[in-house]
Amino acid sequence: MTDGFKGLRVYNTLTRAREDFVPFDADNVRMYVCGPTVYDYAHIGNARPAIVFDVLFRLLRHLYGADHVTYVRNITDVDDKINARARRDYPALPLNEAIRAVTEKTADQYHADVAALGCLTPTIEPRATEFVLPRTDGLTDMASLIQSLIDRGHAYEAKGEILFDTESMPTYGGLSRRKLEDQQAGARVAVEAHKKNPADFVLWKASSPEEPGWDAQFTIAGAPLAIRGRPGWHIECSAMSAAYLGEVFDIHGGGLDLIFPHHENEIAQSCCAHGTDRMARYWMHNGFLQVEGRKMSKSEGNFITIHELLATEKFGGRSWSGEVLRLAMLMTHYREPIDFSVRKLEEAEAVLDGWYRAVGDLAVDGGDCATVLAALCDDLGTTGAIAVLHELRGEAAKGNEAARAALKAGAGLLGLLPSTESDWFAAKASGADIDTGAVDALVEERLRHLREKNFAEADRLRDELTAQNIQLMDYKDPETGDRRTRWEVKR
Repeated sequence: MTDGFKGLRVYNTLTRAREDFVPFDADNVRMYVCGPTVYDYAHIGNARPAIVFDVLFRLLRHLYGADHVTYVRNITDVDDKINARARRDYPALPLNEAIRAVTEKTADQYHADVAALGCLTPTIEPRATEFVLPRTDGLTDMASLIQSLIDRGHAYEAKGEILFDTESMPTYGGLSRRKLEDQQAGARVAVEAHKKNPADFVLWKASSPEEPGWDAQFTIAGAPLAIRGRPGWHIECSAMSAAYLGEVFDIHGGGLDLIFPHHENEIAQSCCAHGTDRMARYWMHNGFLQVEGRKMSKSEGNFITIHELLATEKFGGRSWSGEVLRLAMLMTHYREPIDFSVRKLEEAEAVLDGWYRAVGDLAVDGGDCATVLAALCDDLGTTGAIAVLHELRGEAAKGNEAARAALKAGAGLLGLLPSTESDWFAAKASGADIDTGAVDALVEERLRHLREKNFAEADRLRDELTAQNIQLMDYKDPETGDRRTRWEVKR
């Protein structure tokens, strides 16, 4: 391990403590984050880890260099929920074709959604279906990992399933800190009599003739065993992370809800299959999300997809930009629960309006963002970073050019302010179906009346624009001292 400490400290779920982040290899910092299961459009709860770990990705690239960070985020495109959705949505198609139709559509929508949120593309984005059986390139696959677990005495066959034997791993439960005798198998795993222990979980399950499956070959106690089936949920991430990041890597991230059983079982599989004492050195988890004070669910009527938020009027009677959603998420520390609300989005939009006015049409972000960087290096402290940006905005508004450049650069570390003031407000006007040319003409006409001291007509034009939800902001040109006017759509 090389000494790669750059001042970054993170909270490690595994140790329940903040630790200095020291990668195994500073020339190749490696991070894996659990991605979407593409059976339906991603909801705003899915947006949080996408944004949180995108900020971490940006920070690591800033600290170690863009070419020295490998970020893997998977696509789960094999799952019983996908099978059910395929049968429901495409009953006339053969199941495999229907599954492909579902997963391609929802994966494409996910990519469009997270791009709108300002998220960078991960270095690698593997799909689970490409790692089920042994590959010609030799990268780790699920069937081979399962065979290794069998060979090492950590897996057994029962009723056409291959299961992980949790009692074979003395340290099982170390991440969630649950005692084995108190654990029950979690999501996607049935508790049945054929299991040695209720916590044992499926590595491979048989498929019926009408279900999708792969022809896998295993050897148990020297005897060959062919099972046409499909992988359990947890083995997928163990295979894909090992394929691109190795048996042990730096950071594993995801939502708090994944600690048990998913991440716990990933650790069990990976460590037992490879004979290592760890899977990842640092485990980072973002907190839960609720909507307007209630748990988000379809039964509550407050289930919102990212696409609906961006493209419809379902939430707050209007659509919202991806940048507003991104800032609204970052205004709460990633480990804290977040109450997502219309008010929070309105607050985030107002903040962005102010920041864009302060940076103006500055396109280059070459400012000194050391104070923002310091805040982010304290366990991804986005709330502290935002506080610094507010201070810089105040100084920039007074004409401080260094603060203006630092605001632009510091916001860039958070994936914010990628545009210019002109483009930001033009986009808002376009989204509100405003004739920007007509507004500009009225604004200039009002300015002419003000120069001519025809205040009554100038006030009439202001009132006319206000009736169209156009807000005017007068200011002095810093070079000539002449009166100028900015305008924006008031939501």
